[in-house]
Amino acid sequence: MLIYGRNAVLEALRDASVERITVAQGVRTSTIQDLLDAAEASDVPVDWAPRIELDQRLGTTSHQGVVAELPDLEYQPLEAAFALAEARGERPLLVLLDGVTDPRNYGAVIRSAEALGAHGVITEARRSAPLTAVVAKTSAGATSHLPLVQVTNLPRQIEQLKERNVWVYGADAGAPQGPSQVDWDRDAALVFGSEGSGLRRLVRERCDDLVAIPLQGQVASLNVAVAAGICIYAVLEGRARQAAKA
Repeated sequence: MLIYGRNAVLEALRDASVERITVAQGVRTSTIQDLLDAAEASDVPVDWAPRIELDQRLGTTSHQGVVAELPDLEYQPLEAAFALAEARGERPLLVLLDGVTDPRNYGAVIRSAEALGAHGVITEARRSAPLTAVVAKTSAGATSHLPLVQVTNLPRQIEQLKERNVWVYGADAGAPQGPSQVDWDRDAALVFGSEGSGLRRLVRERCDDLVAIPLQGQVASLNVAVAAGICIYAVLEGRARQAAKA
């Protein structure tokens, strides 16, 4: 898998998951010295090639003269997410995506989920963006740190989570309560739908409850990654308040 762009490649190097880097001839060494230092520290080979070769490999000229080869991304079993929560000594917090087909939105959700402390992102095979270099690049390296799970039937997966005493909350603009009003001192999963149509009926009906982010401006909705970040943070804040009272 190929990713490109100096920040994305540098982030990947810090994860020690890069197999090889190619730099366009003519790029000033001084502008990528931190990247070259990180490659040397991780024992990652660096090649130099004509810029047109990078253009052709990537199908774009917006690569900033740097390309990295990474192992192909792979989905993990759901148990990996629960194992991560257990290893941290935390209650599980999962993020489920229903119909998020834009790879940039998918990658941005993964980035928010990992940065804020969620334990896994779950998607449905037929209604999700595939794991691609665009997802990896947009996630800013978060795909290397967070279990990504793919299931065949999201409504059925929700039922199985509930059987494991995971409380499932769907994000829905019509919900009467905000995420800050929920008792998050429990194993939890947050479900987010596509920006166009929201949650499917079968998904919404299987949620234990719904939450809405209160909006004050003229814009009627939020980007799904922004909404996910707000809700995940609300869960963490709620759990911190509960812990402080204990």
